[in-house]
Amino acid sequence: MEGVRLDKWLWAARFFKTRSLATDEIDKGRVQVNQLAAKPSREVRVGDTVSLRQGQVQRTVVVRGLSDVRGPAPVAQQLYEETPESVKAREEFAKNRRFLADPSQSIDQGRPTKRDRRQLADWNRWSASVDDEPGS
Repeated sequence: MEGVRLDKWLWAARFFKTRSLATDEIDKGRVQVNQLAAKPSREVRVGDTVSLRQGQVQRTVVVRGLSDVRGPAPVAQQLYEETPESVKAREEFAKNRRFLADPSQSIDQGRPTKRDRRQLADWNRWSASVDDEPGS
C-alpha cells in the first residue's frame, strides 16, 4: 500500500469517530499535511506530517503506518508518532485547563436558579407598584 486517503487514515488512526467527522474537519481547514492545506481525498504516505486540531488542542503527528480499516486502539496508535513539541503542548494545556474560567460563570442570562427565583419572589412581594394607589 503506497498511500491512503487522508479522511480514511484519520478515521483508522482514531482521531475522529467517523469518516464524515474527519471530512468535515478537513473541509474546515483544521487539518494540514506537510504544512499545506489538505482535501479529504489527499493521499497520506509514510513520513508525512499531519497537523490537526481536536477541540482546543493542536496535535502534530508523523505518519508511521498506513491503514484504511479501523481496528483496535493499540493498533491505531502504531499508525502515527506524535512529535515531542505536540506532546509538550498537549500536556501544558491539560495542566492549565483547571485554571481556566468555569464555563457556567460566563452565562449572563438563562434559567434562574432556585435561589434567584426566591429573591425575585421576595422582591415582587415587597415592592410597591406605581399603579397600586392607596385607596383604590
